[in-house]
Amino acid sequence: MNTFTQILRGVLFFVLAIFGMIMALIFMVSTAIAVAILYGVARIKGRPFGVRAYWDQRRKPVAPSRNFNKKDVVDVEMREIP
Repeated sequence: MNTFTQILRGVLFFVLAIFGMIMALIFMVSTAIAVAILYGVARIKGRPFGVRAYWDQRRKPVAPSRNFNKKDVVDVEMREIP
């Protein structure tokens, strides 16, 4: 009986391992498809595709909002603490 349970556990472990590998393969293929689509869109729009281009684009200073409301400005008095 002990041998039977060990064989059953081994088969279950093998099936779960195969199922996990299939899930990982599906994840890798879907990621590759998503990256290919992003690369194609970047090529069509004429933008560079890469981490450096994305990082440079994100680091650009953000333009101030044109909907600035002067009523939201509050006077703040500052003083030095000795």
